[in-house]
Amino acid sequence: MNQFPYPFKRIGIIGGGQLAQMSAQVAKTMGFYVTILDQVTQCPASSIADAQIVGDLYDPEKIRALANVSDVLTYDIEHIDIKTLQELDSEGHAIYPSPKVLEIIQDKLKQKQLFEQHNIPTAKFEAVNKLTSEYLSKLPIVQKARMGGYDGKGVVVLKDNINNALSTPSIIEELIDFDKELAIIIARSIDGTTACYPVVEMVFDDKTNICDIVAAPAKVDSSIEQQARQVALQAIEALDGVGIFGVEMFLTKDGQVLVNEIAPRPHNSGHYTIEACITSQFEQLIRIISDLPLGSTDLLKPVVMLNLLGEAGYCGQPILIGLPEALAISGLSLHWYDKETTRPSRKMGHITILDDNLDAAITKVELVKNILTIKGKETV
Repeated sequence: MNQFPYPFKRIGIIGGGQLAQMSAQVAKTMGFYVTILDQVTQCPASSIADAQIVGDLYDPEKIRALANVSDVLTYDIEHIDIKTLQELDSEGHAIYPSPKVLEIIQDKLKQKQLFEQHNIPTAKFEAVNKLTSEYLSKLPIVQKARMGGYDGKGVVVLKDNINNALSTPSIIEELIDFDKELAIIIARSIDGTTACYPVVEMVFDDKTNICDIVAAPAKVDSSIEQQARQVALQAIEALDGVGIFGVEMFLTKDGQVLVNEIAPRPHNSGHYTIEACITSQFEQLIRIISDLPLGSTDLLKPVVMLNLLGEAGYCGQPILIGLPEALAISGLSLHWYDKETTRPSRKMGHITILDDNLDAAITKVELVKNILTIKGKETV
């Protein structure tokens, strides 16, 4: 029988945002020691972690300091110093997902090329350094910055002209006339064992291009669900990824599933798993990086998640309005990210609603959207 000294592992998380916060909450419950690296002293994970190294996510010395006090490293954001992680990996430090995987994920062109090489269905694409008038004939298209995009940033839809085109190296894709946007969380352990969470449907806000609602299970037939799982697994196995991965997909009007993007970490589309699945995506990550068996991904009840975004026109210290009324709704759970300041469209928290009936849960979420708002003490 394997024996683990206490604490079982010293876990280092690069980044201290809400994903690190929710991962650290699980890790602490399981008895692990957690150190985070973040330049913000009062970041969401700071009050949960055992220790914090204050520093930039691209600072080699700070990343090495984290590695020196950790048995294993993971991260809650892709935009970090890959070179230092590659050096640490070559020196024998355990990092999941690996720097090799992160290098591909960081560059949207490399992601798409991986899909192409492994016959993973995806939208047609090409690399561009700068859009010129010659691309007018290709409209409508989607332009994505190769590096640095996050939460709707670095993505523009160009329909009639290229006036708003990005000026950074990017890829352009055909604009998919999709029926639904789907997602799935894939867990893959160190020994290659995989586990799939339910296929979910994501609804995006047209103005912010940020995910608004996630509903599980997705309202698709079993053949579409099977197809989505298959292509998502194919993509993660092509990456040879170890960890938790959020795979975003399009369901076209003719019933084809296309992989859009992959996130190498817990994903917004998987937050519902905290209440609705036997093992949350966050516990699954801690199990994986500690080389422990995967937990069950079974869905306990239909569920809908709603992102709580900062209200337009407000910033500064957040003020949560309508909380008592929202919490009076049966099946509702609140997750507050403890960010010191709000700003328009900033993710400040989320709620989940469980119900025996998915449509009933959706109705309740629409009610919450009219009740719960996040304003600030200052206006913009």
